[in-house]
Amino acid sequence: MTLAAANLISDAHEGIGRIGRIPVRNLWLLMLYASDLFRDLEKAKVAVEDNPDDIPNLVAEMLCRRVERRIQRNLSYGYQSREAVLGRVRGRIDLLNTERHRLLDRGKVACRFHELTIDTARNRYVRTALEEISKIVPQGTLAHRCRSLAASLRRMGVTGERPNRGEVSIDRFGRHDADDQPMVAAAHLAFNLALPTEAAGAKQLSLPDREITWIRKLYEKGIAGFYDVVLSKNGWRVDAGKTIGWQIESKSLGIDKILPSMRTDIILDHSDAGRRIVIDTKFNSVVTRGWYREETLRSGYIYQIYAYLRSQEGNGDLLAENASGLLLHPSVGDMVNEAVVIQNHEIRFATVDLGGTAKEIREQLLQVLE
Repeated sequence: MTLAAANLISDAHEGIGRIGRIPVRNLWLLMLYASDLFRDLEKAKVAVEDNPDDIPNLVAEMLCRRVERRIQRNLSYGYQSREAVLGRVRGRIDLLNTERHRLLDRGKVACRFHELTIDTARNRYVRTALEEISKIVPQGTLAHRCRSLAASLRRMGVTGERPNRGEVSIDRFGRHDADDQPMVAAAHLAFNLALPTEAAGAKQLSLPDREITWIRKLYEKGIAGFYDVVLSKNGWRVDAGKTIGWQIESKSLGIDKILPSMRTDIILDHSDAGRRIVIDTKFNSVVTRGWYREETLRSGYIYQIYAYLRSQEGNGDLLAENASGLLLHPSVGDMVNEAVVIQNHEIRFATVDLGGTAKEIREQLLQVLE
């Protein structure tokens, strides 16, 4: 048995769900930060950090409420492509199948057509989300309510299999079905909460090596979502995934094909305070073993954030002249918060303890910006 597996089993026996050394409840917190629902909760002054173990209950309650509201106002219908052998023409005739099976001799014709149905990918996704979240929340009234709503959707005709993420991600909302958007957002988060537990049991956890890519993306989106919601109301502008350009004076014909662009994780701007903070989230240790010392900062990351800062000078943007950089790494237990000023730009190297409490995580994310 590997050490990681032993840690997982030990934590499960203690009643603490973890992936690696990160408590699952803190992954739930990052998921909430990365979702559209966090903005609604902040407006309602719901302090999710007070009890992160209640996040699944909170999401299940919001999902149920939004599904009930949509049922009261009638679920959205949509068109689905169908093929059928009919006694009259509907839609377009499938000539190949009609001739191959000699359907005309029997007074039939093969047709392809669009049919209005309630069994859309969106409604199936929401029904399955209700079924999944009911396995996470404690057995009781709320779990029963989730299962009851899922059964109601089945009785209404939403009976198909769960669609994949690709089908739902390309789904577009128009003015006639804009009310579905909050419901689908809650369903997305419900599915994400089920990922660490693999929906099989509250303590049946995924192995770290299989989840590392997913957690890395979650960490980046969670940090960006937190700053967007919490700082925007204080005059900050938050840009996630913004591309910044090189100040090119001259170039060869083929350089555009091979010169990489610079894509930042998060940029925080406060015009009144004259501050800009360029944040790069890194899901690994803030230090590594060096050639001549036990621990050293990762030089490649320093060069990267240095290029982000210095390349924007002299372009007429006053905030760029003294912008600061922040390399933000996760940690479990070990904290780092160090800074250096290089050519008028402060570069900070900091960690956020994902093994701490939810309140501590929130405080650390705000403290590294001071």
